[in-house]
Amino acid sequence: MSAAAAPLLRARSLCAWYGAAQIIFDVDLHLARGEVVALMGRNGAGKSTLLKALMGMLARRSGSVDFIGHDIARLPSHAIAALGLGYVPEERRIFTDLTVLQNLQVGQQPPRHWPDGSAAPGWSVPSLFALFPQLGQMPQRLGARMSGGEQQMLSVARTLMGNPLLVLLDEPSEGVAPLVVEQMVQMILALKRQGVAILLSEQNMHFAELVSDRAYVLEKGQIRYQATMAELAANGAVRQAFLGL
Repeated sequence: MSAAAAPLLRARSLCAWYGAAQIIFDVDLHLARGEVVALMGRNGAGKSTLLKALMGMLARRSGSVDFIGHDIARLPSHAIAALGLGYVPEERRIFTDLTVLQNLQVGQQPPRHWPDGSAAPGWSVPSLFALFPQLGQMPQRLGARMSGGEQQMLSVARTLMGNPLLVLLDEPSEGVAPLVVEQMVQMILALKRQGVAILLSEQNMHFAELVSDRAYVLEKGQIRYQATMAELAANGAVRQAFLGL
């Protein structure tokens, strides 16, 4: 199923500001069901800001954002999440005074359906413990007593408890051990097989290549290049110009 035929998410002319400073400029992007799209760019390119704009976390934004047939450009974050758009922030933001199990329960939402009426994939505590075995070994551990990699896994798992149709995933491989990175790869591929779409903000080219179908390259808040992931990986001039790789 192509992105053009059935986009789950489509943004047109999206702009976003922090106060008086414009950070995102006229971004157009789309994702289809079961598609993993990498949002690539250097530090400060605007990747995290773009994800926050899509999630309704910035007070000032313009343009249109359609998610499963709903115009979400002016909705608050909680209403967007209730429609099935998941967000895993770079800062993780787990509840450090709650246990692993309590963090997961906080994120729980009802089962969902795709726009065609068919049942969407659902997640439970046992299925997430199977996906992230380390979490299954520490259900009663407080978030404050977890390593950075364990907190990253918990942040992802808590988002999946909301049974999202599409996940905005911000820098999942940053600052975590190789074993955790491998688990993130397997998690993304598992979601993809189930039809969930993922917009992945990432600087790690190898990680992005392992999981992504397409890529958008962002510089100074603008999309400067878009192609399949294989085309980006093969284009040394573009990687050098916009990614420093």
